Amino acid sequence: MRLVACDRCHTQYDVSHIATKSFRCRCGETLENRPPAPVDAEIHRCGACGALVESAAESCDYCGSALVRDPGELSLVCPECYARNAEDARFCTACGVAFAPEPVPAEGHELPCPACGGLMPPRAVAGVPVHECPRCHGLWAPGESFELLVARATEARRGASPEELASLRPRVTGANPAKQRVHYRKCPECDGYMQRRNFRRSSGVIIDWCGNHGTWLDADELESIAGFLLSGGTTAASLEPAVESPALPPAAAAVLARARIDSENRRRRAGEGTSLLELLFDLLR
Repeated sequence: MRLVACDRCHTQYDVSHIATKSFRCRCGETLENRPPAPVDAEIHRCGACGALVESAAESCDYCGSALVRDPGELSLVCPECYARNAEDARFCTACGVAFAPEPVPAEGHELPCPACGGLMPPRAVAGVPVHECPRCHGLWAPGESFELLVARATEARRGASPEELASLRPRVTGANPAKQRVHYRKCPECDGYMQRRNFRRSSGVIIDWCGNHGTWLDADELESIAGFLLSGGTTAASLEPAVESPALPPAAAAVLARARIDSENRRRRAGEGTSLLELLFDLLR
C-alpha cells in the first residue's frame, strides 16, 4: 500500500492503483501521486494499537502484538513523518498517526445533499460511481447506478449469518402510513421533488427516485435492501401488477365490436313496448 496525505486537511489516500500524476483532494487541494521517500525512525509506538512502547521492547505490553523491526518487512511509509512501517500496521510506530486511507475521489463535481444540504463529493463504491454525504452518510446513485450498487452490496453481504440477515431485513413500522411523517426530497441535479418508492413494493425501505437523474438512499438503507434480498424478500403477491389481457388482432376486434352492436340493436328492438321504467333500468345497466 502506498499512502499520500493532503497537507491541508490531512486526508490519506491509497494511490497503489492510481496511474495519474496528480489528483484532487476532497478539500479541493491538488495532490501529486508521489509517495514521500522513506526514512528510518525509532519505534516509539505499537503498530497494532498505537500504545507507547519501550525502545528495546520486542512486543507491546498493552495488546501483546510483536514489534516488527526487520527493515525488509517495513514497506509501508507514513504519509506524515515518512517513517517505515510494517505493511499491516494500523498506526505509525514513529509518530503514532492512524493509517485510515480513503479511495481517491472520482472525477466530477460536488452535489448538495437532499437530506441535510451538505456537499457530497464524488467517489466510487465497489467500482460504482456515487456521491456520499460526509454528514448524514446518505448515498446518491446517479443514472442507472442504483441496480448495480444493490447487486454489489448484496454480493458483499452474501456470507452473512442468518442472525445478521435477520437484523438487516427491514420491517414496516406503524399501523397507519398516513400518520407517519413523510419527507419529500429534492433531486440534487434538477432540484425537482423526487418520487417515493417502496423497494420491491413490500420491503419497507422507502427510496427517493428521480426518473431523469438517479436514486437517493438514506444512511443504512442500502444495507437494509441487501438484507431484504438475501433473506428471501420478494414482491408481495397482492402487490404484483395485474396481468393485462393480450390485445386482439384488429380483424378480431372489429368482428367483436360489430357483434356487440348487433346484440344491442336486437335488445332495443325487443324492448319496444316495454314500460319506461324497464327502459330506464336497461339503460342504466
